[in-house]
Amino acid sequence: MATDPLYLGFDLSTQQLKGLAVTSSLHVEHEAKFDFDEDSKGFNIKKGVLTNEASNEVFAPLALWLQAIDVVLQRFQAQGLDFRRVKGISGAGMQHGSVYFSEEGLKALQHLDSTKSLEQQLTGAFSHPFSPNWQDASTQEQCNAFDNCLGDESRLAEITGSKAHHRFTGPQIMRLRTKYPERYAETARISLVSSFLASIFLGKVAPFDISDVCGMNLWDIKAGAWNEELLSLTAGSTDTGDLKCKLGAADVPEDGGAFLGNIHPYFVERFKFDSSCMIAPSTGDNPSTILALPLRPLDAIVSLGTSTTFLMSTPHYKPNPAVHFMNHPTTPGLYMFMLCYKNGGLAREQIRDSLTKPVDSLDPWQQFNDIASSTPPLGQSSDPSSPMKIGLYFPRPEIVPNVRAGIWRYIYKSKPRSLMAPSSDVWSVPQDDARAIVESQFLSLRLRSQDLVESPSGSISHLPAQPRRIYLVGGASRNLAIARIAGEVLGGVEGVYRLDVGENACALGAAYKATWAVEREQGETFENFIGGRWREEEFVKKIATGYQEGIFERYGSALDGFDFVEREVLKGEGNTQ
Repeated sequence: MATDPLYLGFDLSTQQLKGLAVTSSLHVEHEAKFDFDEDSKGFNIKKGVLTNEASNEVFAPLALWLQAIDVVLQRFQAQGLDFRRVKGISGAGMQHGSVYFSEEGLKALQHLDSTKSLEQQLTGAFSHPFSPNWQDASTQEQCNAFDNCLGDESRLAEITGSKAHHRFTGPQIMRLRTKYPERYAETARISLVSSFLASIFLGKVAPFDISDVCGMNLWDIKAGAWNEELLSLTAGSTDTGDLKCKLGAADVPEDGGAFLGNIHPYFVERFKFDSSCMIAPSTGDNPSTILALPLRPLDAIVSLGTSTTFLMSTPHYKPNPAVHFMNHPTTPGLYMFMLCYKNGGLAREQIRDSLTKPVDSLDPWQQFNDIASSTPPLGQSSDPSSPMKIGLYFPRPEIVPNVRAGIWRYIYKSKPRSLMAPSSDVWSVPQDDARAIVESQFLSLRLRSQDLVESPSGSISHLPAQPRRIYLVGGASRNLAIARIAGEVLGGVEGVYRLDVGENACALGAAYKATWAVEREQGETFENFIGGRWREEEFVKKIATGYQEGIFERYGSALDGFDFVEREVLKGEGNTQ
């Protein structure tokens, strides 16, 4: 029987709870999950949530998550996992969601009875029985107040890392206080989803994680403290003492691997954990994703799913309202830069489906890929000063930029600088769209991340500023035509790679963080610790060239045109954001 240490990582997402057990060498030994729609009992949910469309509310019952934790641990046990081997636990939770513990709930959490399930004991532990989901859009009034509180949205982003967003915790707390004043008054502590996970295993409310706290619109990132003006707005009073108590304001450890305490005796008695098992801070799902590999500063992760997400570890703090900045979850002095787009795979599929498909092809992407690969960059002739074809493709309303659903096509000339709508003999629809849509998505990423990259050091320092590596994840990461265009537009000194960890990135990041928290040497960084044990050949494959001299520079000259197109579209829509 194996006796070597194990480390658990949990991922509490919108539609499931997943747990992974990894060894000290980072090998996954056990995996268990609980699908909320398929496995839960007693909840009338759809895709993990309940909705109130009249008020744009999206929320999850907290009892559902308790049931999930019970069952995942039971499934681990049924697989033969010996919990006595588990030396550390960490987790990842969907960002921004809030949990409201009552005073009685804190007592119940502390005095758990090992003969009963968590659901049986803690369902009534909350002053508000639901957690607002990141899809919630009920807080526009509160977001307006947040954006105006410090002057404007740019100032809010400078202080907290982001402008106000519907899903962010500060506006959500403010709305709960005004809509349910009795429940707010009965709240003893407020947790994020990540700290809720850690709290369950600790048997007391865990502090916020140093990265996840940045998704609240309340934390002053550079000062490393709560912003008093934003707390006052949220509390509805200049006396912020009560809200600070609810937040546990004095307790946000800077060390992402801090020792929060040992596992609660409930789990020792019920599941036979060792009483010395350490609980480390849990972080948000996006911060945890960048921990699924030893991501170095200036490496970038591009998630190509239904939506598109761009993540990068950077030493530079350069916030603006179009992006998100957060503290790095493990490494002081680094920040996590994030871009989120609603329109990703759906937009590409819309163009793919409009193309005539070869009768003999079984690959739905073959025609799209062939056309995109054979079309020259930006639809230009061999002359780099010739007109460029630039488009925006939004089947859904977009947030970056903030504009309605639609498609816009333009011909851009740099000298003299001009835009014009193309005629049918200049822009062949939909054939020219195949390359243009992929270029459009990657040009947007490059435009908004260009101030964060720098020229690589060493013998190749003559190269222009760009990421070191591009890691692609998500369904479209297997599309080599898209990967090649990613390298042409975004660069990548060392190339474009596919990170193949399935749907396990968040849980893996959490498990790796638990391993690092327990086994690190004094002063050993997460990147060095994981880099020394991580087996790149198992998870990463180089799939495309990154930087290509001439092509990269041609796309660089297109950034001004792309920005011009966005501004023209926003102006036409009466929106200057």
